[in-house]
Amino acid sequence: MTTGSVLPLLLLGLSGALRAHHEDLTVREACKAGFSEEDYTALISPNVLEGEKLLRVKFSSCLGTKGTQYETNSLDFKVGADGTVFATRELKIPSEQVAFTVTARERQTAEQWDAMVRLLVAQTSSPHSGHKKGKTAALDPSQSPKDTLLPWPQHQSSGGLRRQKRDWVIPPINVPENSRGPFPQQLVRIRSDKDNDIPIRYSITGVGADQPPMEVFSIDSMSGRMYVTRPMDREERASYHVSTYVMTVTANDADDSTTANGMVRYRIVTQTPQSPSQNMFTINSETGDIVTVAAGLDREKVQQYTVIVQATDMEGNLNYGLSNTATAIITVTDVNDNPPEFTTSTFAGEVPENRVETVVANLTVLDRDQPHSPNWNAVYRIISGDPSGHFSVRTDPVTNEGMVTVVKAVDYELNRAFMLTVMVSNQAPLASGIQMSFQSTAGVTISVTDVNEAPYFPSNHKLIRLEEGVPTGTALTTFSAVDPDRFMQQAVRYSKLSDPANWLHINTSNGQITTAAVLDRESLYTKNNVYEATFLAADNGIPPASGTGTLQIYLIDINDNAPQLLPKEAQICERPGLNAINITAADADMDPNIGPYVFELPFIPTTVRKNWTITRLNGDYAQLSLRIMYLEAGVYDVPIIVTDSGNPPLSNTSIIKVKVCPCDENGDCTTIGAVAAAGLGTGAIVAILICIVILLTMVLLFVVWMKRREKERHTKQLLIDPEDDVRDNILKYDEEGGGEEDQDYDLSQLQQPEAMEHVLSKAPGVRRVDERPVGAEPQYPVRPVVPHPGDIGDFINEGLRAADNDPTAPPYDSLLVFDYEGSGSTAGSVSSLNSSSSGDQDYDYLNDWGPRFKKLADMYGGGEED
Repeated sequence: MTTGSVLPLLLLGLSGALRAHHEDLTVREACKAGFSEEDYTALISPNVLEGEKLLRVKFSSCLGTKGTQYETNSLDFKVGADGTVFATRELKIPSEQVAFTVTARERQTAEQWDAMVRLLVAQTSSPHSGHKKGKTAALDPSQSPKDTLLPWPQHQSSGGLRRQKRDWVIPPINVPENSRGPFPQQLVRIRSDKDNDIPIRYSITGVGADQPPMEVFSIDSMSGRMYVTRPMDREERASYHVSTYVMTVTANDADDSTTANGMVRYRIVTQTPQSPSQNMFTINSETGDIVTVAAGLDREKVQQYTVIVQATDMEGNLNYGLSNTATAIITVTDVNDNPPEFTTSTFAGEVPENRVETVVANLTVLDRDQPHSPNWNAVYRIISGDPSGHFSVRTDPVTNEGMVTVVKAVDYELNRAFMLTVMVSNQAPLASGIQMSFQSTAGVTISVTDVNEAPYFPSNHKLIRLEEGVPTGTALTTFSAVDPDRFMQQAVRYSKLSDPANWLHINTSNGQITTAAVLDRESLYTKNNVYEATFLAADNGIPPASGTGTLQIYLIDINDNAPQLLPKEAQICERPGLNAINITAADADMDPNIGPYVFELPFIPTTVRKNWTITRLNGDYAQLSLRIMYLEAGVYDVPIIVTDSGNPPLSNTSIIKVKVCPCDENGDCTTIGAVAAAGLGTGAIVAILICIVILLTMVLLFVVWMKRREKERHTKQLLIDPEDDVRDNILKYDEEGGGEEDQDYDLSQLQQPEAMEHVLSKAPGVRRVDERPVGAEPQYPVRPVVPHPGDIGDFINEGLRAADNDPTAPPYDSLLVFDYEGSGSTAGSVSSLNSSSSGDQDYDYLNDWGPRFKKLADMYGGGEED
């Protein structure tokens, strides 16, 4: 196309992609309301910003602009009150056009009018070049046509073949019969995106245009607006068949185009497939324009046609001219001519109460348009049955199903079921003239199931006010819970969760709160005069459910605390006039049960008022001072009566310990005076000093005595020859090996009883009777070698005397040894050991050694001499 295009018209009767929408404009006698007669088409960029203004529709209302309400059937675009069309979100438009309907509705009469808005996006594509062999013309087929109203510029290939992609799709048009006009009535506008750059003229051809019946349709050659000029009669003619322009093929011939050698003519050789007709297309033999000649283009049936076109020079003479062929691929693009339809008229689902974000039903639809395109993508909308917005229907992007989802919790006690009406549409609007199917609406029944809900306290936190100090057993309030399960026969029981001071009691069946102790505002459990307790309400459902509630008790103060005197201790000079004691009172109560206070001295004992006087400074402070000229230094307990301002007032007699002392010129107690004021006389001080001297003397004597003992220990140590030391003999006894006779005695008897506990505690049969103790052996000091005593009695007595003066001496059991063969000593030596007691040592424990010593002597066979 250079300056114009052949734009035939498709009317009623065309199926599939070529149908049209028409507005039936009625004539009003008094006022004509409706959209202005112009085409609402705008060029836009592929990327649209949110809120971007695109165009403006013009609507005339008989009620004025305030009575008009605009709506669209698109979720991406809205219309303002002034008719301005704008985007509701940022968009990236994938196709070459976006079309939607704008509806103007008069609020008072509820009448409505529709206008079609088209937003066009310009795109370009690369041509495919053909080739020429000899003088035979070569053809370049077009690419698949685009579903757009915008023409594509012509391209010249290097081989000389030109082609033109299909410029636009003529919007399908429906014309109602017997329309009353006014005429000419606009049907559609055809527009090129190049009409601002180059002059373009529009024309139509076909039956009803330039073929009988003549001039039924016309087109404005400058604007591209197409009109119907008179009423249509369906009974006279039900449809008009016209051709739609598809593409243009052009072949170049190197011969002189003014001669027959360079005059090329075109013809279609074959068409594949031959459905729904074997002659779906025809070609203008001179211009190469391919147009449709039969109705029935339907993408859902045939998506692509292959057309072989032959170009022949010599004005198409097949006998003399040279020919070449090329293949034109004609793709039928999808338009939204199939509304989505539900697979069934009703759906059902179920949801437990209080559940959210749960899919309760899946709605399946069928759409024959191109899958995963805006013409196929489903958009669901609940149009009735959910006024509170409990549900939404989301689209599964893979299956295109509608997922009914709970977005707001439902309550079984309020709604046991919901009857929803859901409508489905496409992301892209339906093509003009295509109506929604009755199967595009379905009913959805949602049943709500009952679950056991927790009881709740209607007033939580609950606050009550009462005076502190109410007696035990006083009923305070009823803190009861409500069970939302009205259709379940359940009982609610109450219990305490938190009662810090254990002051309250709750009736388990009705929730009545009574006092279990006296409530005290001044308690540590009360914060800002409020005592707080938490209670539990539980039902007996399956499973049981429970809820908590908090009770706050605001305690009103009563005068239940007598004031206390401050400070508790003070000091004052023994002569009046030098200083005084400032006193005040502390009261645990709060206003008005505290100050101003009354301070006074009691009448008994009489010495108080005789020696002291009190002067009131203000409501909270007073001064205590001496009444007499001189008072002896010491500590005095001065009783003072303090009375608060409560109703009734409370009094308390507090004692202040006053230290009276001699003072220096600054009014401070002197050091001697402080001691005297502590209550100690001269005799007491002398006694204390004497006690200190006596204590020091005793310590000195004790040190001298310890030194003397240490000296005696070194001079009177027990000296024994190491070879004759019987202790070593006892320790080596086990090395010689025992015979039958040594099984009859037990040497462990020579050990002290407390040292034998670990041996005696052994199980029978484990310990040998002559087994030496397993305890640690004592360490002995090295003894000088001296002759062995001749008499064992003297030997033992000498050891005892040495042990008396040696605190580090070994145990006596190590000293009680003897010669196994007998030493000839008398038995009296043993008895002297048993009864020996000298000095300040306690040898009572040696009494246990008498029987043991005798037993040992008997085993050795010793007689009296032994």
